[in-house]
Amino acid sequence: MLEVILIIFVVFSFAGITAIVFRKIPALINLPAVSSPKDPLLLRLKNKIKNLPGAETIDYEFYLQKVLSKIRVLTLKTEQKTGHWLEKLRQKSRQKQIDRQDDYWEKLKKTRGKSKLPR
Repeated sequence: MLEVILIIFVVFSFAGITAIVFRKIPALINLPAVSSPKDPLLLRLKNKIKNLPGAETIDYEFYLQKVLSKIRVLTLKTEQKTGHWLEKLRQKSRQKQIDRQDDYWEKLKKTRGKSKLPR
């Protein structure tokens, strides 16, 4: 019963969406194509940098190399740190597993000792 209700709900939702889209298509066609009035932020920033005095002598590729090198070092450091954390978690997991096994035999000895009948 629930499946039938859900199917009816999906069908009516789809019909409603298609009705709205078909009503709005003529309005969307009549809209003028408008370009953004402002330049993107990156383009404005690039133009400002070009207008700075001495900008012709700056080697942008050199700075890009520096930035990429720093990003690489940062990713290597984070990879090393996560590897260290992962190794600690694995060691804790192994230790818990060993403790559980030791505890199992201790509990077994205790229950075995309790189950003996007095003579």
